[in-house]
Amino acid sequence: MAALVDLVDYQLKNAKALSILLSEETKAITARESSAIERFAKEKMTIIGQLQQTDQRLAQHQDVARLTNEPSLAQKVAEIKSIILDCQQANDINGESLQRAQLSFNKLNNLMQQSHGKIGMTYNAGGQTHTLSTLGTNLKA
Repeated sequence: MAALVDLVDYQLKNAKALSILLSEETKAITARESSAIERFAKEKMTIIGQLQQTDQRLAQHQDVARLTNEPSLAQKVAEIKSIILDCQQANDINGESLQRAQLSFNKLNNLMQQSHGKIGMTYNAGGQTHTLSTLGTNLKA
């Protein structure tokens, strides 16, 4: 079984990595860099998986009581919890930002489709509506 101190240090390292990743994700959302946002989402899931696995290993460790009894370990555990709480808040904010961006995109897309439909709509010989995107733009006078 891995040493308790090593597991706690690994957990702290992953918590800090997640914090940095969320900060980078925020910048990518602000800059609307979709490929970076997608990459960060995948990396975030990997780190969260590692955090969960390490948490399970810590919970099952034979010396788990040392996490609260030893001041140095208790301090590291408190730091990890604080970082994770900050990460949860940053992730919530990033999620809300992405939802607002998606709503804005949907509204713009709907407006564009409505506008396109009104401008280029005409009727064919059978009386059916027909959309022409070049209506009136290809005249040669």
